Amino acid sequence: MNLIDQVEKLKKEDVKELIDKRIFGFKKVGNKDEDELFIELCFCLMTANFDAARAIKIQDDIGKGFLKLSEKDLAKELKRLGHRFPNARAKYIAEARKHAKSLKLDRDWLVENIKGLGYKESSHFLRNVGKDDYAIIDFHIIDILVDNKMIKKPKTINKKKYFEIEKVLQKMADKLDLTLAELDFYLWYLETGKVLK
Repeated sequence: MNLIDQVEKLKKEDVKELIDKRIFGFKKVGNKDEDELFIELCFCLMTANFDAARAIKIQDDIGKGFLKLSEKDLAKELKRLGHRFPNARAKYIAEARKHAKSLKLDRDWLVENIKGLGYKESSHFLRNVGKDDYAIIDFHIIDILVDNKMIKKPKTINKKKYFEIEKVLQKMADKLDLTLAELDFYLWYLETGKVLK
């Protein structure tokens, strides 16, 4: 069964309801205040080279501490809660605070202005605050596309390569009548059996 058919099949299963609910929840996050948007940005800063499920737990535990803990105290908390890179992530988060009240929901702006956010993490943040026209291209998505002979495995993912892969995903989303955000959840589910955030 090809990838399009696999996703079409999933669209008729219970996972569709879970994905729809998650997307609806993200649309509500986009209407939240600046503090909540910044806390979501911190989640995306934490997920790079780290487990998303564990980052969700850390986000819930620290909450508004992302806005006010000193860099040193934030690093201690991240370490206590098991983050793989507590010092580096605390530094990125502390540095990002200068934009906490003026975040622009624009991917290029985020990549240029928030240290620690590349195209993947910026796309992840935008999806999590209700913007559904960006692809989150990580190794799970690349693996599934390579396995289905839709792309060749890239050696590195620079901006040009990211956008090339995003175009492949956009064509697929159009065929399936899905947004890129919805497609990401279906592909993530096919690869991992999970729907996170």
